Amino acid sequence: MAVQRKRFRIEGIQSGDMPMFDHAEGDPAPHHNQIMSELRAIRAQMASHHRGPVSEQEDNPSPQELTEAQQLLSSYRAQIEQCEKLKVELDLIHDAINRTKQEIAVLHGKSFSGDEMSKVTGELGAVVGGTEEATQQILEAAEAIDQAASALGKAMSPDQQAQLSEEIQDRVVAIFEACNFQDLTGQRISKVMATMKFIEHHITVMMEIWGGVDAIKQHAPAIVDTRVGDARLLNGPKGADEVGHVSQDDIDALFN
Repeated sequence: MAVQRKRFRIEGIQSGDMPMFDHAEGDPAPHHNQIMSELRAIRAQMASHHRGPVSEQEDNPSPQELTEAQQLLSSYRAQIEQCEKLKVELDLIHDAINRTKQEIAVLHGKSFSGDEMSKVTGELGAVVGGTEEATQQILEAAEAIDQAASALGKAMSPDQQAQLSEEIQDRVVAIFEACNFQDLTGQRISKVMATMKFIEHHITVMMEIWGGVDAIKQHAPAIVDTRVGDARLLNGPKGADEVGHVSQDDIDALFN
């Protein structure tokens, strides 16, 4: 099919159909501008015919280009999957951090810096004070009983013996009363133990959040005994289930 094209002014000038200059006007500049315009039009038309096959080639990509596009698409999909997995892991870490913060906030508000820790300190101080006071009363009563028993061994009147006997009984009663500190001490220590268990529970929860005890042990520093001298030998009092301590029977057997 033949392509119909425009007949340009320059072609008419070259064939003699049209005059080169308009002598009536007396100025050749307008004709020069027309010639340059026609040349630009011819160049644009030739460029459009040249780009025709290239555009058809772009509309129909080669198999190699299709393969490269598929590989690039697969790579993008793999990267998107990795990003999704990373987001899941980051969400888990974010949730663990938030839960740990909540546990720390509970401990900080109710145990470490709150009224509960002040109560624990007060209870332990009361245990120490009550134990010292009861011990002092028991020692005084025992000393008085020992003196009265020694006096009874001597020749005394019946009235003096009855008076010493009554004093011994009073001192024994005082010992029984002083031993009531055990009940108060047990109650106070029970309160302290409840607070310690509360702290232990929340610390255990935080350890479970981060993988359990085994995961925490991997980051635990080495325990170094910094005690020197006789302090390194002090490991008592001995617990009921502890081993490696010398008992009173071992000491008696050594002296026997």
